Amino acid sequence: MLNHRDEEIGSGLTGPAVAELAGLARRDAVRAEAGRRLTEEVAAGIRRAHFPRHFVPSRWGGTAGEFGVLVTAVAELAESCAGAAWCAALYASHGRLAAYLPPEGQRDLWGDGPDVRIAASVVPPQGRAERLGDGWQLDGVWRLASGADHAEWILLAAWTGSEDAREHRVLAVPRADLTVLDTWHSAGLRASGSTSVSAEAVHVPGHRTLVLDTLLAPQEGAARCHTVPYPMVAALLFAAPLPGIARAALREWTAGARRAAVPHPAAHTVLAGASARIRMAELLLDGAAGRADRGEVTALAVAENRRDAATAAAVCREAVDTLFLAAGVGAQDPASLLQRAWRDATAVAAHRTLDADAAARGYAQAVLAAQDGPWRG
Repeated sequence: MLNHRDEEIGSGLTGPAVAELAGLARRDAVRAEAGRRLTEEVAAGIRRAHFPRHFVPSRWGGTAGEFGVLVTAVAELAESCAGAAWCAALYASHGRLAAYLPPEGQRDLWGDGPDVRIAASVVPPQGRAERLGDGWQLDGVWRLASGADHAEWILLAAWTGSEDAREHRVLAVPRADLTVLDTWHSAGLRASGSTSVSAEAVHVPGHRTLVLDTLLAPQEGAARCHTVPYPMVAALLFAAPLPGIARAALREWTAGARRAAVPHPAAHTVLAGASARIRMAELLLDGAAGRADRGEVTALAVAENRRDAATAAAVCREAVDTLFLAAGVGAQDPASLLQRAWRDATAVAAHRTLDADAAARGYAQAVLAAQDGPWRG
């Protein structure tokens, strides 16, 4: 149940709003998996719950909300459908990214309201962007644009500039100007619709672009959510669904253990170990969200957040692995909720932002170099 500041005014991410969406997602989970994208009803429910507006600046009617509120809501939604939670988290976080566009570009996206679903494929840069007048012409294919089927806008990235001075440029494109390709055939996160999109001679005006390095610097006078660098929160937001996925797996395994004619010989170890790992992950992500919402932004804090998100992802995956293996042959059934949780947890934990080795290197560098001053990018 959502309990982290769930009375945040205007966010829509309150207990009742998320619970209603979770009910829809639970109802449609099997259909969404089979269709390899969210159902229209769940996509509309994500908008009604105001996930897309969570980080939109207040001047456009958005919430400019807290990371802790979002992380808690995403985990709760993931108990019903990991794909829905993944898309909800990304629609929110892409609103934060788009808030760094020039004011005219922000007006293009949010001039008619803040509840705009924005998909993205920004890392790594793909496709081609060539200078055309005061803007850019886009051509090519971009992979892994989660939620593209239901987005109104899509953020795409390409290399621009000269070979010795390349820029990682992000461009905002109306979904109607792109073609969504049927390329998503993953083992996990099937319902997320993380498909490819293609562009053919699509013109993007200059005011709808930004260079990715812009996200490293705080916006002067902006809300707190726009003053933290993206390395401090990227892994946190990608890890957010995992505690919910793991809680659903634990609930399913526990119900099966209660029904079993022959008790599992190590049920006590399975239950204690999995539940402890899930609780550890919840505490790690809550702490990382607290640093992002209220802590001093230092090099060490950025490294701690990435360390904790990667560790939370690993322990959630370990918890689900333990439950899946302990369920025996029954979990091999395609209809098994445990199998779905195992596939989804594996897919989320494999995201490159949650790489434990990279997080460890960054943390060690910050500690051993005594980089405890303000974040410099």
